[in-house]
Amino acid sequence: MSDIVLGENDPRDDIVAEADPNAPKVDPEVRKAHLAAAEGAVLRADDLIAGYIPGVSILNGADLYCQEGELVGIIGPNGAGKSTLLKALFGLVKIGTGKVTLRGDDVTNERADVLVSKGIGFVPQTNNVFPSLTIEENLQMGCYQAPSKFTERFKFVTDLFPALGDRRNQRAGSLSGGERQRLKLATSLAEGGPPSLTARGSRSSGGTSVYVLDEPTTGLHLADLEQLLGLLDRLVDSGKSVIVIEHHLSVVAHADWIIDLGPGAGHDGGRVVFEGTPSDLVEARSTLTAEYLAAFVSSMAKRLVSR
Repeated sequence: MSDIVLGENDPRDDIVAEADPNAPKVDPEVRKAHLAAAEGAVLRADDLIAGYIPGVSILNGADLYCQEGELVGIIGPNGAGKSTLLKALFGLVKIGTGKVTLRGDDVTNERADVLVSKGIGFVPQTNNVFPSLTIEENLQMGCYQAPSKFTERFKFVTDLFPALGDRRNQRAGSLSGGERQRLKLATSLAEGGPPSLTARGSRSSGGTSVYVLDEPTTGLHLADLEQLLGLLDRLVDSGKSVIVIEHHLSVVAHADWIIDLGPGAGHDGGRVVFEGTPSDLVEARSTLTAEYLAAFVSSMAKRLVSR
């Protein structure tokens, strides 16, 4: 894994994304309702324009907000800007215009290490472990800001993923893709420590307060998926906020709030084409993902009736 250090000579400074002059106009009433609902959000992004090369925007006015104790799912076609949105939130993609706030504080284009210290944990889809280090050493990296708590947090994550504890001395580079995904998720959880169960919506203290996950089900077995859903429930029930990109319909249906990016890919994407609850999405059936989700929900309902 290559190291990228963002300092005074930030390579992102050469990338200036510009708004698309041909972008469709947003209904003022829809925008007004969105802004009202976003009030008080823990993590919020407004009207983001961002991309990887000068003059080419991947995000074309994307919005996102996540309230405390809420699971937000980001969906959309491949290339619609989902991963770019998460990277922009986490300071890994230069934002040309727009604003990101964390608990009301402006953190637009803030460095990733600073965001970690402020309570945001990011689990990327790829290049997400240190291959030359052992499983235990990777987990220690998750506790670099609180090394005295490693023993407690190591027990917490290995209770969730026992195989990681059994193979603690194995190098991460020898793991399969799914095993690496479990290790990176465990490392991020080690940063925040065990969630303390409180009433949903109550404020939790210390550690990671917002988890940002890019397709965490990639490579997971069915048992791991069920465990992941239970873990997401524990996190939000303890007051943590979780933002997840996911194609797996079980996770999409499990979310409190859905943001659908599109309508297409590349320069034709990067806009919010739908936001609402999973049931709202099924009812609207305004996107391809909505059609798939409606079919999934119908299938699950038939299975329950047949039991």
